[in-house]
Amino acid sequence: MSYDFDLFVIGAGSGGVRAARFAASFGARVAVAESRYLGGTCVNVGCVPKKLMVYAAHFHDDFQLSRSFGWDVEAKSFDWSTLIRNKNTEIERLNAIYEKLLLNSGVTLLNGHAKLIDAHTVAVNGQQYSAEHILIAVGGWPQVPDIPGREHVTDSNQVFFLPEQPKRVLVVGGCYIAVEFASVFHGLGSETQLAYRGDLFLRGFDQDVREHLQQELLKKDMTLRFNCDVQNIDKQADKSLLITFKDGQTTEVDCVFYATGRRPMLDNLGLENVNVKLDKQGHIAVNELYQTSESSILAIGDVTGGMQLTPVALAEGMAVARRLFRKEEYRPVDYNLIPTAVFSLPNIATVGLSEEQARADGFAVQVFKSTFRPMKLSLSEQQERIFMKLIVDEKTDRVLGCHMVGPAAGELMQGIAVALKAGATKQVFDDTIGIHPTAAEEFVTMRTPSA
Repeated sequence: MSYDFDLFVIGAGSGGVRAARFAASFGARVAVAESRYLGGTCVNVGCVPKKLMVYAAHFHDDFQLSRSFGWDVEAKSFDWSTLIRNKNTEIERLNAIYEKLLLNSGVTLLNGHAKLIDAHTVAVNGQQYSAEHILIAVGGWPQVPDIPGREHVTDSNQVFFLPEQPKRVLVVGGCYIAVEFASVFHGLGSETQLAYRGDLFLRGFDQDVREHLQQELLKKDMTLRFNCDVQNIDKQADKSLLITFKDGQTTEVDCVFYATGRRPMLDNLGLENVNVKLDKQGHIAVNELYQTSESSILAIGDVTGGMQLTPVALAEGMAVARRLFRKEEYRPVDYNLIPTAVFSLPNIATVGLSEEQARADGFAVQVFKSTFRPMKLSLSEQQERIFMKLIVDEKTDRVLGCHMVGPAAGELMQGIAVALKAGATKQVFDDTIGIHPTAAEEFVTMRTPSA
């Protein structure tokens, strides 16, 4: 049977663009449909603009620190509108780059909402297109619980476009997005509270990492509310928001920012027209080849409920393109030892197993920990401390996990991830000569296991 395209991609986020570009470079006829913005969540309302805002927030501490090195610098004010305007300009530049990448690769770009008609047909703007393979890469969308006053909530899409900086903010949630934006608002001078219904934020991360970040945020005088859930939100006459918690406590803020999870963006996708099954969490179910229960339809990225990380979606997009159109180069994505970072202030970075995971998996482990004040702060009164941790398999000496809380943790952890991917043992770490004086050298000088 003859089709209009060999591959039709729904969604021009990181994974979809990667799959489309490389499939086209392999000689396939490819189309991409996108109804919002090129680059998906990461470029537009995710990691890129968030990192820019984290940079902005960190200047408060940097200005203070510069005085201890003899600089007479005073931050007289911060202008939110300048940050948002410059951020928007950068995102528009990246959108244009994504468009150029697609078009230069020979991909047909369709601006409009795509809907599945059948297993080989997609409709966009009233026009139908046939394809041998259809790839769903539509990502996720912020999810806010249905509570009274929900209409007053700012979610993780809207936060990047607030016209004014709120003076008082309540951040609700315990995921990495919550702690990142609590750090951003606090660093930019907003009176910030973080509320989470659990005992401690960042569930699934190493317990020592979670506790260290908690202490560092408390040092910065951020208000942390744990085992705390919002009951309702009421808008006041002065436009402030009165928050009532389930324990009866109240607080008044100017903005309530919710980071309480994301759902797969399946709205009006036409799944009722095809045999694509969902898992119990509502994500598209796929096999190890990213095929859905409809063999001609594939799915990658956040919509499948896997690790919600841009590099993972990129790797999956590449795997799909190679398997379909360059089989001799295909290799499956290895989901082991994927590094990640949380751009809170201070940063978190991690790769491999937490101590709790390692023990639960049956490993007999040695644990190495270190906490210290970074040299950069030694002339100042700032009391932030770096935390580092190695998890080592006692039987093989292999390093199972590495964790850090501190400045530029993500930059440092990328290199550590290469070492762990190569199977580095603790002896390899010990035999590696450190770069002095750096914080990073601590990873190769920890010699005594913790109790």
